[in-house]
Amino acid sequence: QARLVESGGGLVQAGGSLRLSCAASGRDFSRYGMGWHRQAPGYKRDFVAAIDWSGRSRWYEDSVKGRFTISRDNAKNTVYLQMNNLKPEDTAVYYCAAQMYSEPRGVYNYWGQGTQVTVSS
Repeated sequence: QARLVESGGGLVQAGGSLRLSCAASGRDFSRYGMGWHRQAPGYKRDFVAAIDWSGRSRWYEDSVKGRFTISRDNAKNTVYLQMNNLKPEDTAVYYCAAQMYSEPRGVYNYWGQGTQVTVSS
């Protein structure tokens, strides 16, 4: 059974950093595009970042460009989101997702359960 499990969330002060991890299992995700999305209370889930299967192409939502970095290690079936210079508006539940084709803002086939990120001012 395909499964994505996020970890690394927590409480951090504004200006701080966190690294989220997404461990994939149950199928070979090395050929899948992977993405991170987030959902703040009262808001819909939004795209944050995505990476193609090879790791050579990456996409970011404008508000996180220059602060967040997505990466992947296919040997470990893991995707990461390094988040620097965090702001209170980054507070949300962050979800990892996988898609069969690299369409960053398209449909994702698998989702994790989410990890909470809270940034205090």
